[in-house]
Amino acid sequence: MSAREAILGRLRAAQAEAPLPDVQAWYAAHRRAENPTQRVSRLRQMLEAVHTEVHDTSDAGWPALLLRIAAAKGLRNLLIGDGTAHGRRLENCSPIELQLHRYEQPIEAWREFLFDGIDASLTLARSAIAETGSLILWPDHSEPRLMSLVPPVHFMLLDSTRIHADLHAAISAEGWDQGLPTNALLISGPSKTADIQQTMAYGAHGPRELVLLLLHPEGSQP
Repeated sequence: MSAREAILGRLRAAQAEAPLPDVQAWYAAHRRAENPTQRVSRLRQMLEAVHTEVHDTSDAGWPALLLRIAAAKGLRNLLIGDGTAHGRRLENCSPIELQLHRYEQPIEAWREFLFDGIDASLTLARSAIAETGSLILWPDHSEPRLMSLVPPVHFMLLDSTRIHADLHAAISAEGWDQGLPTNALLISGPSKTADIQQTMAYGAHGPRELVLLLLHPEGSQP
């Protein structure tokens, strides 16, 4: 046996003997005791602290609200996913003032227009984390990652009942160990950076505006 094999053997043996930490018990002991309403409030507070727009709405009311916000911002067009239910909902509104574009072709075929011609995009958040004020995106072929990275304004839909206390709670409740996408995104506000003088600038590496449409169950909207 070589010296290398002997060292690796001792390391593997020590690792096998070491008890694994009880992560579930640690989080159970340290997690805040919050009800769903309190988690919604904390998520909003965390997001608004970093210049995210948060609007309360419902499943029935969000399309009209999005169109009003887009008109107020002077947006000309909006990128939607190809074949998504929420994209079709918006298309069925037949908006005249806002042109809708589907992400339905490879990036190589329309890269210039995506980067220079699209004003905003709409994606669906899988869930959110109250502890860090993070929105979880699960990019796929219908809503690729570029939809949340390129357009200057990013609209996002979130079901208010899918707000978890922390990342561990999200991973456990949603069964992330059963499979992950190529990119699971945690977004905690619009893109921002600061120079050596600590001057904050938004939109340097992605959307300069993040607009969250928080969907509450019918009859429970604040």
